[in-house]
Amino acid sequence: MFTGIVEETGLIKNLSIMGSSGTIAIKAKKVLENTKIGDSIAVNGICLTVTRITEDGFTADVMAETVRRSSLSECKNGDRVNLERAMAADGRFGGHIVSGHIDGTGTITSMVREENAIWVTIKAAPGVMYYIVEKGSICIDGISLTVAAVSDDEFKVSVIPHTGEETTLLKKSPGNLVNLENDVVGKYIERFVTKEKPACEGDKTENDKKSGITMEMLESLL
Repeated sequence: MFTGIVEETGLIKNLSIMGSSGTIAIKAKKVLENTKIGDSIAVNGICLTVTRITEDGFTADVMAETVRRSSLSECKNGDRVNLERAMAADGRFGGHIVSGHIDGTGTITSMVREENAIWVTIKAAPGVMYYIVEKGSICIDGISLTVAAVSDDEFKVSVIPHTGEETTLLKKSPGNLVNLENDVVGKYIERFVTKEKPACEGDKTENDKKSGITMEMLESLL
């Protein structure tokens, strides 16, 4: 699990995609501290498993599903990427719950300055937009941000100077792709509300076989 608080930006030394999968080698420093082979590092929001550690970086495998879901195939050697190690059990929760599993990509449509902040507008597919709510959380290229406005097919975030300096987001331009991960809490709630619980071994009554959350139950609380 990650928090969406980027620890540093790394440099892609070698990205090799053969067909629909491949490997990536990234130059980094801070995220190498106490990192072992098999640990997870979020690269632009993508949870990747470290397969090799060098003096100045690490290597990870990239599977086909990652290539299909993310903007990784658009990256090239020399690009900078946002990096975050998986959250330690005694760590501080500075962002929101981030799994590192990308739901899809979005396209930056505009970047507009307002005093000390930059408004970034991103267009995304309906399946991604469905879970985006105003003042809710969204993970953009591994950065935990608050949604400031939502329309049918676009949403906006306001990026403060610190975030701009510590991440790659404001180095991008309109037309560039970004990785998007919706807040997982909303997806779980939808699942529990819309799906009936299947029978489990040990269920004793008919009520035990049904989800504890129903529209009737919610209406009774009003």
